[in-house]
Amino acid sequence: MLKIDNKIIALANICEDELKDIFKQIDNQAYQNSLKVLNAFHKYNISENHFHDTTGYGYGDIGRDTIEKVFAEVLECEDALVRNQFISGSHALTVALFALLRPNETMLCISGIPYDTLQEVIGIKENPSSLQAFNINYEQIDLVSDDFDYAKIINYLQNNQVKLVYIQRSKGYSTRKSITLANLAKVIQEIKKINQEVIIMVDNCYCEFVEDSPTTVGADLIVGSLIKNLGGGIAPNGAYIGGRKDLVKLASERLTLPGEGREVGPTLGINKLFLQGLYTAPSVVASSLKTAVFTSLMLEKLGYNVEPKFSEQRADIVQNIIFNDEEKLIKYTQGIQAASAIDAQSLPIPSPMPGYDDHVIMASGSFVQGSSIEISCDGPLRKPYIAYQQGALTYDYGKIAVLNAIQSIYND
Repeated sequence: MLKIDNKIIALANICEDELKDIFKQIDNQAYQNSLKVLNAFHKYNISENHFHDTTGYGYGDIGRDTIEKVFAEVLECEDALVRNQFISGSHALTVALFALLRPNETMLCISGIPYDTLQEVIGIKENPSSLQAFNINYEQIDLVSDDFDYAKIINYLQNNQVKLVYIQRSKGYSTRKSITLANLAKVIQEIKKINQEVIIMVDNCYCEFVEDSPTTVGADLIVGSLIKNLGGGIAPNGAYIGGRKDLVKLASERLTLPGEGREVGPTLGINKLFLQGLYTAPSVVASSLKTAVFTSLMLEKLGYNVEPKFSEQRADIVQNIIFNDEEKLIKYTQGIQAASAIDAQSLPIPSPMPGYDDHVIMASGSFVQGSSIEISCDGPLRKPYIAYQQGALTYDYGKIAVLNAIQSIYND
């Protein structure tokens, strides 16, 4: 049984009263996103026929093909590849990078070092299967004061041949801010002034349905996971690649094989879950955002440094809590796990994880293994000991988990 101290509950009530206007803004955003999704369903006449699955090669899967049209409409891009054959967002990003880059071409990352799981893909960490092992060059320009270093980017593009510019919007396990659509649109505009041909590819994980703007804002390709925002907590796996039709085609032929591309890929019963997940995604993302701003205000009132602050504009569903204390990071994460629906009896401990240098502690008592849109919290065991919290499927479940996590810190 979860027992929350009355003083913590009283503070929660104060915070919720302060957050009424922000919660209303989030609800308005969810309404607009719901309208966008519903209009896409209606445009393509989604019916029960689209739930049927295929096996084997997956030829002629009407549901799969229509789902990809719906996602393209929602994402406001020319085309989309939405597949259960993608293991994760990182896998979809990898497929896209290998599809677009050729030996002796250059990939320029302008948002600092990418997320840990992509570092071996690129070759930042040595791996014989990396892009660099195929003689694909990698260059990096760091952010400055949480914004793009426009002068360096412009100078580099004017003096070097670049095939692909890579941007990661969410912060990953870094201490920087996530990148808003406004900042993304600005840098894309500047890049295209210099080179119309360069491919701009965006890692959009954790960011969908957070802001009220076209998702691509001029990017040539965007990539995201379906066990995050757009899966709505229902999709059991999968990811999407959306953007220019010719680039999506290249990605499809890297995922499957040249000559067959998107025409193959059995859905194995996934179609209904992909559609239902997208349908619920606006409200689930809204619940995640409410949980995040509630967490931010609660922990700030308790004296912790948080990012973003509760009143700041958000680019994704991630909430950072900077503990500067290893034990508090561990206790908070364990408190999230103890208030989860699944495996609540399990005790997370810092452990090695594939693709990460540091031990990582992770709470993810989720219906889908590793699902970040469900209430989850994780962080590497390194200074300044930051908890990276994402999700919840409903605000009430998110609130309960946060209160229990706070209780876990103060129990000692």
